[in-house]
Amino acid sequence: MKAYIYLENDVFLSARAFGYGGTFLGELVFNTSMSGYQEIISDPSYAGQFIVFSMPEIGIVGTNEDDNESKEVFASGIFVREFSSTFSNYRAKESLETYLKKHQKIGICDIDTRFLVKLIRDSGNLRAIVSTEIASKEELKERLLASKKIDEINFVKEVSTKKPYKHEQGVWNGKTYDKPKKSQKKVAVIDYGVKKNILNELVDANLAVEVFPHNVKAQDLITLFKKGEIHGVFLSNGPGEPKILKDEIAEIKKLAEAKVPMLGICLGHQLLSNAFGYETYKMKFGQHGANHPVINLENKKVEITAQNHNYNVPEELCKIAFITHRNLFGDNVEGVRYKDYPIISVQHHPESSSGPHESKYIFKEFANLL
Repeated sequence: MKAYIYLENDVFLSARAFGYGGTFLGELVFNTSMSGYQEIISDPSYAGQFIVFSMPEIGIVGTNEDDNESKEVFASGIFVREFSSTFSNYRAKESLETYLKKHQKIGICDIDTRFLVKLIRDSGNLRAIVSTEIASKEELKERLLASKKIDEINFVKEVSTKKPYKHEQGVWNGKTYDKPKKSQKKVAVIDYGVKKNILNELVDANLAVEVFPHNVKAQDLITLFKKGEIHGVFLSNGPGEPKILKDEIAEIKKLAEAKVPMLGICLGHQLLSNAFGYETYKMKFGQHGANHPVINLENKKVEITAQNHNYNVPEELCKIAFITHRNLFGDNVEGVRYKDYPIISVQHHPESSSGPHESKYIFKEFANLL
């Protein structure tokens, strides 16, 4: 299919499309990961965004059900330089194109992704409209300008579970998923867009896991905590601007005041900062990839990490929390331990899906905290 792309900085492009046709709106972000495209595409944190892959060829390992991070694809679509319709992997069940058609998402190929990555790097994240139906630059521009900005949309309520459920699956061991161990402690996961492999890692850390919707009331969890029915709360990753989640921030503040042990990852990390009165800020083009060096300031070791975020916590957070991790690409805060509360949080993705495994110890630290 022929596709037409209009960006908010007035750049108009044409390319080929694969997957599902139609007209799609979103924000362009680039991802520098060399592998794991299915895990990236199915990450709910990409809701409302087009993923521009810097890896030049995508599609070569196909897709399979086990590697999904969510039951749906919430990203607006993907941009790749070269799409491979032929795939070869012993675990593959279908092609990337079939996968995108199933989830009604568009793929753009035969486009200079290096140009797009440089454009995003220089201009910041850009809103975009992509269409296989509309060829007129002016009509595409009109539709884009009339659309809401990503910072104004609450994507969390779209990606979160609607009702509580228990998760008992462990991590992938090369052949299948590990069976859960006998759990010592129970954790309540607040789902702002949680990835499946985060839940798997919590199980692997010897925790019993129950997932709750994003709008679960803090008092309900505090009651469970006081009864000994849960031992802590996990605040998950998720999409969008954290500051607009006023209700979620207010509930997290209540959990903190009740001294409930917590671990936050990515959006959960940002929401904690806002709950303590330290507002997050939007980065120029965010950090997305599986090759980001992060230094653990407590043991002086450098970890290569997976990242996926457009927002970050401020330096002033050091007034109430010890800075435990820093990103060596941008020197921004990557992890904290709160001084007067049993709370830790990190900006990167220690579940390593896709990506390196060097930060997985954080889940065990959380289990020890409980």
